[in-house]
Amino acid sequence: MIILVLNCGSSSIKYQVLDMKGQSEHALLAKGLVERIGMEEGDITHSLPGKEKFKIHKPVPDHTEGIKSVLELLTDKEQGVLRSLDEIDAVGHRIVHGGEYFTQSCIIDDRVISGIEKCIPLAPLHNPAGLLGIKAVKTILPNLTQVAVFDTSFHQTIPEKAYMYGLPYEFYEKERIRKYGFHGTSHRYVSKVGAELAGLDINDSKIITCHLGNGSSITAIKNGRVVDTSLGMTTVNGVIMGTRCGELDPGVITYIMKSKGISADEMDTILNKKSGFIGVSGISSDARDLEIASAKGDNRATLTLDIFRYGLLKYISAFVGIMGGVDLIVFTGGIGENDPVTREIISEKLSFLGINFDKEVNDGLRGTTKILTKKDSKVKVAVITTNEELVIASDTMKLAKL
Repeated sequence: MIILVLNCGSSSIKYQVLDMKGQSEHALLAKGLVERIGMEEGDITHSLPGKEKFKIHKPVPDHTEGIKSVLELLTDKEQGVLRSLDEIDAVGHRIVHGGEYFTQSCIIDDRVISGIEKCIPLAPLHNPAGLLGIKAVKTILPNLTQVAVFDTSFHQTIPEKAYMYGLPYEFYEKERIRKYGFHGTSHRYVSKVGAELAGLDINDSKIITCHLGNGSSITAIKNGRVVDTSLGMTTVNGVIMGTRCGELDPGVITYIMKSKGISADEMDTILNKKSGFIGVSGISSDARDLEIASAKGDNRATLTLDIFRYGLLKYISAFVGIMGGVDLIVFTGGIGENDPVTREIISEKLSFLGINFDKEVNDGLRGTTKILTKKDSKVKVAVITTNEELVIASDTMKLAKL
């Protein structure tokens, strides 16, 4: 079954084409990225396994034209992987926010589109982009089955005591202000793969997954169900991130707004785009740059990394307490998969849990899937390469077959 996976941003489209031969067997046929949509000149990067990336520079006025360009590449005589568009069996879309409307992936119809639209206030940048992708496919290939896979749905098992905020209850009743959580497809994928790798029954296990990158979240998964996560109603909470502040006393926000006389929009920009790694270090939003600067003696780069790792330890420790223990800790995402130093520091700090970390296995390990603890370790630690697109394709295949 050929599945086209689309991840639409406000000015970009990430895509993959997968041949889903079954739940445990698949092949990546092509992947790529359309950038600078709506600008004077757009960029399209298209790649096939084992071949050099193919790049095109041309205007891409909107998402419909962007998806048309993707479909043209997929059927191109030299760069294509399909004889015709008829070979595509279904399209799976990553949708960031499903609110309380969607607890699982679903076939897209008018009701689903309406639900995604209702969640726009909760994800004003991401959900409109997802809708543009859905409508573009509907315009070009109107008879094709489309499936929505939500970042938030995996977290809908979080209990009320964990997702409610200590605000007047009317804010929840009228505006659904509560914790939702994100990176759900990643947490879902690596917890399943991690359980298999560690020889655990996911339905009888305690797993903490750490999706660490420019955006980060830590999730507690007990018996296959999420019981808590670090991100909240928005993607700002938790550990500090590339440009986002992470956990913050809300009184600081009102204090700064009053003392500086700035608007809510200006404060939003500070919290989301000028804080985190870039804000504290003054150097970069990329952890790799901070590692280099720290090694050269830059104190603020070192401080930034210390704050990040301290936050990680705090959330992991809290989630161990919430679940009454832990069997497996997973590192994934750009930092989680490629930063052996952070993995070692965190694992060594948590040695009191019974972690016997294998430094030799971990040293220099990047972009792979592997157990990082010794055989006698009471708690296992793993690094797992995430694959959100595979989750989307898998769900799409299941639903399209119904």
